[in-house]
Amino acid sequence: MKLKKIWISILIIAVAGLSFYSFNRDQKNFEIAKNLEIYYSLFRELNMFYVDDINPNKLVKTSIDGMLESLDPYTNFISEDQMEDFRFMTTGEYAGIGALIGKQNDKIVISEPYEGFPAQKFGLKAGDIILEVEGKSTEKMNTEDVSSLLKGPAKKPVKIKLQRPGEKKPFEVDVIREKISIDAVPYYGMVDPKTAYIRLSNFTVNCSEDVKKAFLELRKEKPEALILDMRSNPGGLLQESVKIVNLFVPKNSEVVSTKGKVKQWDKTYTASAAPIDTTIRIAVLTNRASASASEIVAGAIQDLDRGLVIGERTFGKGLVQTTRDLSYNTKLKVTTAKYYIPSG
Repeated sequence: MKLKKIWISILIIAVAGLSFYSFNRDQKNFEIAKNLEIYYSLFRELNMFYVDDINPNKLVKTSIDGMLESLDPYTNFISEDQMEDFRFMTTGEYAGIGALIGKQNDKIVISEPYEGFPAQKFGLKAGDIILEVEGKSTEKMNTEDVSSLLKGPAKKPVKIKLQRPGEKKPFEVDVIREKISIDAVPYYGMVDPKTAYIRLSNFTVNCSEDVKKAFLELRKEKPEALILDMRSNPGGLLQESVKIVNLFVPKNSEVVSTKGKVKQWDKTYTASAAPIDTTIRIAVLTNRASASASEIVAGAIQDLDRGLVIGERTFGKGLVQTTRDLSYNTKLKVTTAKYYIPSG
């Protein structure tokens, strides 16, 4: 009889718990629906009665950015006109004119037209002042604004109005954009007869292959130590960081694990392939601008006793972002998990 009462009590608690969970879920769904309806009606009223014409795209983008900004700095809405920049961040490729631009005396100038790329082919020179891009004055723009205007579909022209120092009249050039790749490994070499050096600037698609090729080339010189320079590397693709660690640690070593709200997405990443060198001494260089995937590589190399981390304390991001496709060719980059190196 006593046992029966205990089971009845447990059943009542379980049912109450389920009811509470169901109530909370229904309440949350109601709050979402209510607030979306408020937002829609507010926007409709603004559009109908605000004294001036409103730009719906700009207004909605501002409200979305404000909402996401309240969460964390890494959860972002990627609009259709930002997709080119997003692809560049993940692939290291973009379509543009192939020139470094900067600001001098409050004017946007061509700092360096890269050899073999459109800017050089169409006669742009270092020091040329960019006055307009596609008819838009650059007078109140920063370098990021101008850079964004210069990018666009490959094989399509971009009209640039320039002023060359020493010449009286400005001139216009239609520069045909090309696909341009930025090397994830911009430099590698021997710093002395016993020490190899690899500079890794970002974690884009296949950057692990670039590191592997660079190291195999340097290994011909029989180095005893490797410097992996990741200073000011902002990070990128988590999978690429795992592959880079995999080059230097025993197979099946745990590299990093991720944990988030969606438990099915929790994952432990291990070194799944055979390494290329598990004995060379490694020094990883970092600074305060080394973040995300850079921190995973540095932390795993040190935790797995494959090397030392030298330099400043890193950025300390500790978060993983996932991109989700939205309507009208837009995306949401959302923080979905925290990552943990082998030591936690």
